[in-house]
Formats: sequence, C-alpha cells, structure tokens
Amino acid sequence: MFSLSTLILTVLTCILVGGVIGAFLMFALRPQEKINRELESQLLDSETRLREYQQEVTQHFVDTSQLINNLTRSYRDVHEHLAESAMKLGNADLSRQIAQAGDGKLLEQAKTKTAPQDIKPPTDWAPKVPGKEGTLSESYGLEQDPTEEDDTLVIQRQQA
Repeated sequence: MFSLSTLILTVLTCILVGGVIGAFLMFALRPQEKINRELESQLLDSETRLREYQQEVTQHFVDTSQLINNLTRSYRDVHEHLAESAMKLGNADLSRQIAQAGDGKLLEQAKTKTAPQDIKPPTDWAPKVPGKEGTLSESYGLEQDPTEEDDTLVIQRQQA
C-alpha cells in the first residue's frame, strides 16, 4: 500500500514535528523558567529604582549644602554691612562690639559672665526632711484621720 520511503519520511516528519512541539512546550510551560524570568525583571527594576533613589539623595545633599553655603554667605554679608554701618554711624564701643561678635568673642564673654554659682534650683522643689515624706511625694499633705479609718473598716465588714 505505502512505499517504504513514504513510510520512513512520514515517521521522520512526525518525530521532527513532535520534537519541535515538545521542545516548545517544555520551554514555554516550565514554571521555574517563567519564575526566574519574572524575578530577573523585578531585580532589574529594583536596581534601577535604587540607582534613581541614590541619585536623588545625592542631589538633595548637594542642594542642601549649596543652600547652607548661601545662608552662611548672606549672614556674613549682613554682619559686614552692620559693622561698616556701625563704624560710619555709631560710636567706637558699638563698632568694637559688633566686630568682636563676628569673631565669636562676644559670645564667649557672655558665657563667662553667668557663673554656675548664680544658678539656683526652682523654689517649689524642696529637699526631703529626714523622717518625713518629700514635697513631691504623692501622699504629701494627706493625713488620714483615725476615725475615718475605723469607719472604712466598719463599712467593709457590713458589705462582706
């Protein structure tokens, strides 16, 4: 009925087509490969977002540094303007004080004027007297009347 060459050709074609379909199905339907590809894409996305975030943080600190430098420069310009104006318009003592404030000497003088001996604790804080409760105790000033204590015991006994 069929010639041998037709039969061999048909078998080889079926094996070849079956192999191609099997390879495609094995590649397409393997769940581990699919999961690996998804994880790789997620990893690449995460790395990209991390690099962008790091660049934003770096740019933020660069901008902040520039703004602080501008603020420092503006403060210095205002101080120099005040010192020049004080020299032109004010007396020598005022000019000298403003010049010293720019060097930080005026702040040091102000710190040395307030000695630790001048500092006193608040007056509502009193030390504890030996044998008595301190002023900050919760029960300070609450004295229980002995008759009240007896009344409480009588009430408790009647309820029991």
